[in-house]
Amino acid sequence: MTLTKNSFRQICLKKIKKSSQHNKFYKNFLINNALLKELENFGMKKRLKILFFYPLPYEADILKTLKKIREKHDVFVPFMQGESFKMVPFRLPLKKKKFGIFEAGNTIKNYNNIDIAIVPAVGVDGNLQRIGFGKGMYDRFFAKLKEKPYTIFVQPELCYTHQLICDAYDISCDVLITPSKIVRKLG
Repeated sequence: MTLTKNSFRQICLKKIKKSSQHNKFYKNFLINNALLKELENFGMKKRLKILFFYPLPYEADILKTLKKIREKHDVFVPFMQGESFKMVPFRLPLKKKKFGIFEAGNTIKNYNNIDIAIVPAVGVDGNLQRIGFGKGMYDRFFAKLKEKPYTIFVQPELCYTHQLICDAYDISCDVLITPSKIVRKLG
């Protein structure tokens, strides 16, 4: 059977949802530590604009990193708009919206320049391209950015294939962080 993006997505979603809840806190601890270290290595001396995501129950919980980074940097989260989203500053209170995603309030200002993007990934292929939930929201959002930010994919379970199954428009990362492994783009 040939592996397709859709079949791989289903394999990864099943793996993530069947993942043991027993050590979920420990896995999130490992992810947050690796993510903080990656952000520190990036050069956190100047004030950066960082796009985070607010995690769904089966995604990696990166809220500890978000709260820590928020003290010194400009933190943004997605705000759903049609088939894509725009960035809005992370502000409380958050409201539960479409797909069960928590969002900050909308803003008039359009932000289209960020230094770092932290993106949830369901699966990743051999080019470190993202397999997401199949809606294409991050792909459409990244296509509108002036410059590609340093991109970090985060997964609660490593779900990676060496095969090249993504489309040309699928976003790629500079580094993939999971509880068990960190994978960097070569070159």
